[in-house]
Amino acid sequence: MSHPDRAGSRSAPGFVEFVALIALMMGITAFSIDNLLPAFGEIQSHFSLTNPNDVQMAVYAYLIGIGLGQFFYGSWSDVVGRRPVLMVGLALYLAGGVMALLTDDFTWLIVARVIQGLGAGSPRVLAVAIVRDRFEGREMARIMSLAMMVFLAVPILAPALGSAILLFGSWRHIFVAMVGLALLLGLWFGLRMPETLHPDYRMPFSLRAIFSGLKLTVTTRRSIGYSTAMGLMMGCLMSYVGSASQVFQTDVYKLGHLFPIVFAAVAGVMALASLVNAMLVRRIGMRRLSHGGICGFLLTSVLLVIAAASYDGHPPVVLFCVLIGISQFLFALTVPNFNSMAMEPLGPVAGTASSFIGSYTTLIAAWLALMSGRAFDGTVMPLCLTYLILCGLALVAVLWSERWRLFAHA
Repeated sequence: MSHPDRAGSRSAPGFVEFVALIALMMGITAFSIDNLLPAFGEIQSHFSLTNPNDVQMAVYAYLIGIGLGQFFYGSWSDVVGRRPVLMVGLALYLAGGVMALLTDDFTWLIVARVIQGLGAGSPRVLAVAIVRDRFEGREMARIMSLAMMVFLAVPILAPALGSAILLFGSWRHIFVAMVGLALLLGLWFGLRMPETLHPDYRMPFSLRAIFSGLKLTVTTRRSIGYSTAMGLMMGCLMSYVGSASQVFQTDVYKLGHLFPIVFAAVAGVMALASLVNAMLVRRIGMRRLSHGGICGFLLTSVLLVIAAASYDGHPPVVLFCVLIGISQFLFALTVPNFNSMAMEPLGPVAGTASSFIGSYTTLIAAWLALMSGRAFDGTVMPLCLTYLILCGLALVAVLWSERWRLFAHA
């Protein structure tokens, strides 16, 4: 179900433009991770880092910033509206990007990435809240899947763009690209997206009201259960992203300049799965698709561990890519629907709920991915075990949410 425009005198964008703008709001998060991956070697050399795993902190610090920032933006946007909060977040993102661009100290680079992440939390959490403002139920899941499909085009292009930038410049120019994208988003959103927060849902600034929204979120069994499952599944994805450069580019398979192509191929599979999800979700239902997806993901994780063990942590690259690709395909059938099911009961507190869920899931994912990344030992075994363990725990969380019954409802 969609809701009428609440923009006042400002006309809302059409369907295609709305999906594209939401996708860009979500995509700036992935862009600011994935286009930096090809520069890991150059960053390690520039800052004279002895442990190559340390470079992964440029990813995880950014994720931690996103997780912390999201906690505040949603509740704040329930008070003052979505538009001003997005602009504040983008300003913070730009400040962190410029700081990262100018620093010559790795510690300050990590601080800058945290600041950049704090800002990026704003478009990330508000994208979900804005969709929930205008749509609900299966239509919301469809919009999120279409936005996710466009959003997943970012990992296809971003590493190649990062590699292209490195051909003509240094890792600093990658941050120039990030700053430019943030300016584009701010201009487009400012000109075209009206305020979507319903006047009846605007909350007075009140700690009591905020805590009431948080209480509703964490005490709603479906919301907290699916949020936990989503955080665990995102931990798998972020572990893969953080280790991808070392797995494909340098340490395990040593593909060098072919890394962006392999990374793009896996991301392309996820984009295809998001399109499939958008096509099927209204016909089959969120539960059937996501429950089937997580069961398939668990089975594929078992195969990944078997493959890694059979080849001493170095399975053939084609075999590994096929299994990872299947996993990511199933991931894209799972997490967008988890997100929609977690948000569905929380319409009156959509901003606060989206804020908490975004923060909660991102911090879980960042912490788990950090542990997985630190365990990298020159093989794919730590990553494969991460997939198996986290997916198993996510399935338990789903079972708990559904009172120990899968596929019970559409």
